Amino acid sequence: MPATLQLLAATAPDERAAVLGPVDALREDEYWRRAFWFEQYHSPDLDYEDYAPAYCVGYIGYAQYGGEYEDAEASLCANWERIKGDSRLTLADARRAMRAAWERVMGLAELSAGRARQPGRHPAASAMGAAPG
Repeated sequence: MPATLQLLAATAPDERAAVLGPVDALREDEYWRRAFWFEQYHSPDLDYEDYAPAYCVGYIGYAQYGGEYEDAEASLCANWERIKGDSRLTLADARRAMRAAWERVMGLAELSAGRARQPGRHPAASAMGAAPG
């Protein structure tokens, strides 16, 4: 597990919720651990631990800043430089991974919001994935 996620896992749930809102960092890490191989920007010379900090910056960045990626990109790049650790990604490659993670959680948030607004559905049931009833 990347160091950033280890810190999040050690944080009290209510404090995590204050930082991440609807973003489940552990679920995102699990997703990217399986999916990064299939991304167009993936380099066979690099492993998940190289990409993990960039994904983390992307999905946590969305939780922190929201809105459009371009509006937060400068802050995300500064965050990348601060947490990249031993990652072998260049900043250009990290940007592609950050953006992919940002767009994934943005899409999930939009999907969740769309479901919550559907007539006849209870927002809490939609957010939990429960069927209306």
